[in-house]
Amino acid sequence: MNLAETGVSQGSLVLFSDFENDGPMWAGQGPRSVRRIVVFDRPFLDSPAVHVGLGMWDIAGGANQRVDVLAEDVTAEGFVIRFQTWGDTRIARVRADWLAIGRVPHPDDFDVPD
Repeated sequence: MNLAETGVSQGSLVLFSDFENDGPMWAGQGPRSVRRIVVFDRPFLDSPAVHVGLGMWDIAGGANQRVDVLAEDVTAEGFVIRFQTWGDTRIARVRADWLAIGRVPHPDDFDVPD
């Protein structure tokens, strides 16, 4: 019988910094979206559970603050972080923090964060 262990992978990723160059998240209007690919250092046995949250956001206060951040296209090798906004929301920059938990072949294959 091949018993799998549980492994954890985590990271942070600056998704964009649009205020310096008047990029679309800062200077744009309407629906806007950014997608960033995350590749795990070591693959899981199958698709892990992935949680994505905002680690930092720098957003203008003169309008509604509309954001949606999620993990999509999750595989054993990685996933995509999708961040989107709409309307007149102006976002200067965003950092996403993520955590993946899933099956690994051996407990020594992954480091458990302190």
